[in-house]
Amino acid sequence: MTDDLALEIINKIFKMVFDIDNPFTLDQILEKFAFDVNLPKQVNDTITKEVTWADTITSQRFVTQKNMEQIDSKDGWMQPKIELNNLQELMDAWHKINLTTTEREMDSINVLKSDATYNSENVYRSTNTTKSKNVVFCDSCDASEYILASQRTTTSNFVIRTDDSQNCSNCYNVIYSNKVSNSFFIQDCFNLHECMFCSHIANKKYCIANMQFEEDEYREIKKAIISWILTN
Repeated sequence: MTDDLALEIINKIFKMVFDIDNPFTLDQILEKFAFDVNLPKQVNDTITKEVTWADTITSQRFVTQKNMEQIDSKDGWMQPKIELNNLQELMDAWHKINLTTTEREMDSINVLKSDATYNSENVYRSTNTTKSKNVVFCDSCDASEYILASQRTTTSNFVIRTDDSQNCSNCYNVIYSNKVSNSFFIQDCFNLHECMFCSHIANKKYCIANMQFEEDEYREIKKAIISWILTN
């Protein structure tokens, strides 16, 4: 995984969601779209001092999964038995070996700057990714592909800022919804297609702010909304 591949993934998502090429750098994407997503933090491996990425930074002592496995295969993590005379000596012994493992991944390929990645491919600066592919700046997403700046979302494809939702596609800013496609700014909805700024409705299309529009009216407004999203 590389920065360039992350940008390629983002561009494909932008083409599907907004029908334009991505005009932003990775840093701009992070600031504009993923500013509130819980992402891995940059820390240092306590043993090697190399840069690594951790889902949680409370421990302040880290070891990459790669380095942890190398130590385990070479010398092992067991320690010689020493006499423990008090609780402080026990805490000191524990402190010596109690390192938080970072960049954890299992059965995954092409992962960069991420932590807790399982059965996934092409994952960039994300955490708790499961059975997903082409994931950038996400937290706790599952069984999804081409997903950007989203949280706690499953079985979704080509989405940006989709939170607590499932079965969404070609969407931007969808919250707590199911079966939503080609829509922007949706909350607590079900089975919507080509809708914007809607909440608490189901089985609709070409709606804006819970009002029914004709298709041609809707598409003209959608063009203006896309321009507003990308420039505001």
